[in-house]
Amino acid sequence: MSRASIDLPPVRGTLRAEVPLGPLTWLRVGGPARFLFQPADLADLRDFRRALNGSTPIFPMGVASNLLVRDGGVRAVVVRLGGELARIEIEGTTLLAGAGARDQRVAQEACRAGLAGLEFLIGIPGTIGGAVKMNAGAFGGETADRLLWAELVDAEGRLHRLARDELGLAYRRSAVPADWIVVRAAFVLVPGDPAAIRARMDAIRAEREATQPIGVATGGSTFKNPPGAKAWRLIEAAGCRGLRLGAAMVSEKHCNFLINTGGARAAELEGLGELVRERVRAHSGVTLEWEIVRVGDPAPVGVPA
Repeated sequence: MSRASIDLPPVRGTLRAEVPLGPLTWLRVGGPARFLFQPADLADLRDFRRALNGSTPIFPMGVASNLLVRDGGVRAVVVRLGGELARIEIEGTTLLAGAGARDQRVAQEACRAGLAGLEFLIGIPGTIGGAVKMNAGAFGGETADRLLWAELVDAEGRLHRLARDELGLAYRRSAVPADWIVVRAAFVLVPGDPAAIRARMDAIRAEREATQPIGVATGGSTFKNPPGAKAWRLIEAAGCRGLRLGAAMVSEKHCNFLINTGGARAAELEGLGELVRERVRAHSGVTLEWEIVRVGDPAPVGVPA
């Protein structure tokens, strides 16, 4: 379907049709986006949303480090933020980060400024927009700990600034509407010794490399930790370490990670995840909840995924 046939507005950034999403995701799977929009700046994004006025589905996507795109693709306008919307600024002890800024870069900039509190972000390979929406956390810290406010653009292009307590942040979730796009966030930090901050980040990097599969196609933690338990321990106890389905595999190194060993389909990875959930439920009575975000449609019937 052409752009004109669904009456998309003009943009100053880039707007492309039928863009393969697999190469843009860490799991390296998935069909195309109906459209991929990369706005030039905040005004471009707001004008685009205002012109659509909620008439076309929108899906914001960062670096897709914790995202599984199904084989049929995403029949929506996928929005990726960069440029002006990835800028990082520091005002006193407040760090302002565009939603497209990488978590790890934000941690490094805070360290350079001698500001402590965001060291945990060095272990999260995502973007600030995703960190806010999922209250991302690792290594003893989470986004809500230091978040002051976030700015978001709604379906009509209106800009909202919501304080941390208005975002409904909880373990790996928020109350942000699915079609609202985080565009900027502010974090309140504390002065610290850059050498000590750097040492903490180095320790987090070392722990991550020692305990998680690095340098392979994976989507990060697959399942949320149930209350009072660790997902990986439940998965191991159910005998799922190293389990395979086609080219999808449960990591031998950390069994709460799924791996694309090469040429896997999204259906294999999702199917393997469901098999793990089944076995854990049968073994321990616990139903694991997905942490990886799964989006899009399955491959059409009769079409190889």
